[in-house]
Amino acid sequence: MDQSNLAELTRGPDGAVVARLTRRLEHPPEVVWLTLTDAAKLPGWLAPGRIEAAIGGAVRLDFADSGTVIESRVTGFEPGRLVEYSWSKPGEPLRPVRFEIAPEDAATRLTLTVTMPAGEDPGRACAGWEAHLAMLQAALANAPVPFPFETFKAAREAYRAKVATL
Repeated sequence: MDQSNLAELTRGPDGAVVARLTRRLEHPPEVVWLTLTDAAKLPGWLAPGRIEAAIGGAVRLDFADSGTVIESRVTGFEPGRLVEYSWSKPGEPLRPVRFEIAPEDAATRLTLTVTMPAGEDPGRACAGWEAHLAMLQAALANAPVPFPFETFKAAREAYRAKVATL
């Protein structure tokens, strides 16, 4: 696992861990935005579902292989630039995930910020997002890949070691 590409991690006073993953994507912001938010594109990198494009809009993502269904609400939204929601099942603690994009030359800078409540496994959560970002890059290149378990496993161990230093 390329350690230089790992998220920046911080621990809040409440014990929550915040991870900030940044990627340069060699695609224009409009293409990246569509891939992040369009129901037709979501299965190629995240899960089948929908994200209603407005504050308070419904979010539903169905990770059928694991049996997990995320149902939450959009808590941050700026068209073409930012979408935020919680990747929690009903009744679970909030786990905000925020996608921000910005033009960078002819490419896009993606910043993914995710917050994990105290007592949860940030290594596992960060590894999951690393795997989904790899899937996002493949989907953007029109070469979708299944969930990359080897990337997940390597990232999980790297993140667990990094979390131990917080």
